[in-house]
Amino acid sequence: MVGFAAPAHAADPVLRDLATAKGTYYGTAVTGSKLTGTYGSVTGAQFDSITPGNEMKWGSVEPTRGSFNWAGADGIVNFAEAHGQKVRGHTLVWHSQMPNWLANGTFSDAELRTITTGHVTTEVARYKGRIDHWDVVNEPLNEDGTMRASKFYTQLGESYIADAFRAARAADPAAKLYINDYNTDGTGAKSNGMYSLVQRLKAQGVPIDGVGFQGHLILGQVPSTLQANLQRFADLGVDVAITELDIRMTLPATDAELAQQKAEFKAVTSACLAVTRCKGVTVWGFTDSDSWIPDVFPGQGAATPYDANFQPKPAYYGIAEALGWTGGGGGDPGPVTGCAVSYAVQSQWNTGFTAGVTVRNTGSSAIDGWTLKWTWPSGQSVTSAWNATVSQSGTQVTAVNAAHNGAIAAGGSATFGFNGAWSGGNTAPSTFTLNGAACTTA
Repeated sequence: MVGFAAPAHAADPVLRDLATAKGTYYGTAVTGSKLTGTYGSVTGAQFDSITPGNEMKWGSVEPTRGSFNWAGADGIVNFAEAHGQKVRGHTLVWHSQMPNWLANGTFSDAELRTITTGHVTTEVARYKGRIDHWDVVNEPLNEDGTMRASKFYTQLGESYIADAFRAARAADPAAKLYINDYNTDGTGAKSNGMYSLVQRLKAQGVPIDGVGFQGHLILGQVPSTLQANLQRFADLGVDVAITELDIRMTLPATDAELAQQKAEFKAVTSACLAVTRCKGVTVWGFTDSDSWIPDVFPGQGAATPYDANFQPKPAYYGIAEALGWTGGGGGDPGPVTGCAVSYAVQSQWNTGFTAGVTVRNTGSSAIDGWTLKWTWPSGQSVTSAWNATVSQSGTQVTAVNAAHNGAIAAGGSATFGFNGAWSGGNTAPSTFTLNGAACTTA
């Protein structure tokens, strides 16, 4: 994909401001090495909480026993503080992404317990006063709600969880301490197992402040019991949060699927807002270019609120609407009652060309925001653009209005241009759609 645009349209909502007005937060997981340019700008502008995707995991910070590498984690915490953001520390004790020395090492029970509490103490103490929430223990359960046979559980039993929480509390008494897992979003065997675990921990006096529900969801399968499930945990006397939200679909994404995804991001956000002790929502990466889904689920993706070119998708507007935004636009472009498109190659050379496009509103009402789509017949590609945001996935091209030409009065027009590459043929596209409506061509 290629993209050439500012990070958002004029007058788009700011999620962090909307969340603050609701007394909550809206966050994103980040990749520390990408926190520059447009990625960094959107992260800083739109979100008031960030979670290191990998930089605080045991394998990242202590690759060799007793030898720590804090560069990645420090960079994210520094970024957050420079942008007035909270940090969700992720994660201290997890069965995955352990360093080799730990995963493959042989230790006595006493030694493993000391290693575990020592690691928790060292990491939490380093960031004392700078981390708002810690995912202390991550993914401790099997799908049936029983305890996962991790290295920690196999040797130490369930007590490793209590030990980790107590060590974290001692290292930073002000940080909120969470247990976190996936597929616990709705009521069922796994969430029942988590419910029982939290009850046991509280009965033991373990300092657990909250439960994180990851929210790695599939389009059309958002649990109808999500809000009720969040509420029953809150009723145990703990905070709750959606910690890793994404909603994946089979690629390529259709307009209908993106509209459904918008409704589902809105529903999940609304479910959190409806539960007093739900402290906030974090999306697991805000842009499709930084999503883990395609690597783990081949043929699936489009799981985040922004496309790979940092343009807000309908899901972004669904989140904003759940947070109280009533501005319209963006996610619901103006209706089209008639349109015509003129496409012309203005110059062409060995492997490249320049083209101009004019979009005419031939209908009787104004268009407020437009998205023009076409498919290349000869395998061409766009390399740069002006007066529109142009992105490409395979042979499908999407052009979104710039801030200054989004409104097209009845009888009016908007123009944009681009440079492209071609090989073997440069046949013009024969069909165009504007906001989903088919246009005539001239």
